[in-house]
Amino acid sequence: MRYFSSLLIAVIGVSSCATALAQGRTYQLGSTPSQEEIKARDIAISPDGKELPPGTGTAKEGATLFAQKCAACHGPNGNGGGLTRGIVPLGNAKPVKIPFSLVPYATTVWDFINRAMPQSKPGSLTADEVYAATAYVLYRNDIIKETDVLDAKSLPKVRMPNRDNFVPEQPGWKPGQKRPFGYYP
Repeated sequence: MRYFSSLLIAVIGVSSCATALAQGRTYQLGSTPSQEEIKARDIAISPDGKELPPGTGTAKEGATLFAQKCAACHGPNGNGGGLTRGIVPLGNAKPVKIPFSLVPYATTVWDFINRAMPQSKPGSLTADEVYAATAYVLYRNDIIKETDVLDAKSLPKVRMPNRDNFVPEQPGWKPGQKRPFGYYP
């Protein structure tokens, strides 16, 4: 009898797992995505900004947005604190001046904010909010004026202070060839 009850428990366990698996999410592996699905995922912004959506924002608007949606993680003045990260300087974990920034293009700032902020709900900001937040970050880093308006045309024209300190293209280099400091896409 003990053997029978152990067997019955095992059968019930296996059948409940099979039922749960049958009700699990299907991932449609092997199906070709539609153009709409591809477009929805293809949100990368290039340095020239040709993929930027319509919208506008200023640092003043960004300051208001920052107080509402960003200060909880980045600190009230954008300086971070404790386990939080500040917004000044751009792209660096250590406090260094902007000329050592890891951000070569202003469109990179927009792209990051659009994809990753706020951390609690990434990608939830509107285009206008992303332009305003970007303007605020650039203003706080003394790159633009508080009254400058950022949009799809003006943002790519913003010149980052460290833009010329990145590894330049090598004369005669062609895609796929090894570069002096390793492989780069």
